[in-house]
Amino acid sequence: MPRSTSPGRTPDAATSSESTDSTRQRIVAAAKEEFARHGIAGARVDRIAKHARTSKERVYAYFRSKEALYAHVAEHETTALVEATQLDPADLPGYAGILFDHFAARPDHYRLITWGRLELAGSADNTTSPLQATIAGKLDKLRDAQRIGLLDPAWDPVDVLALINQIAMTWAGQPEIAAAAADQAVDPSIAARRAALVTAVERMFPRPH
Repeated sequence: MPRSTSPGRTPDAATSSESTDSTRQRIVAAAKEEFARHGIAGARVDRIAKHARTSKERVYAYFRSKEALYAHVAEHETTALVEATQLDPADLPGYAGILFDHFAARPDHYRLITWGRLELAGSADNTTSPLQATIAGKLDKLRDAQRIGLLDPAWDPVDVLALINQIAMTWAGQPEIAAAAADQAVDPSIAARRAALVTAVERMFPRPH
């Protein structure tokens, strides 16, 4: 029985499109690993092409430059972060726990974004980027929470968001401390680390009663 295709597409055209999509997906996956490990300057397109089982020329056919490829990967990862970490101003400790869970499950995301911050100085000033729009939305939620009594109005919402983000990413950004203290901690498990940071945020920003 012949394989069905979308209206207006021949079997050969459908096969070609699927192959193109697969190649592009392999390139993006290989690039994410390469950028997370080596940064932007240290990443090599020939290694990305090798791991994606394609050619350098094919990589450049999809992405005009290494920087454009990084921008695509970073935007994809940031979108995943935004979708996975919605802020509930009535449960800031819970939000910190969600952030922790995301970076614990995807340490490559933290490294990838950190390389971009180091090597693309000034990129954070782009107020039209999806990430900046997300930050602005979270700040609006915190201000609304202050107006209705869910959050102490003495706090600057910018400080609240920055402190919670930093606490939640403590172990993602300092794995050497966890490794060095593994034999000294009462409970060195990931669950214990998560509980500690959630408790810290709860004491700073207690849930409303």
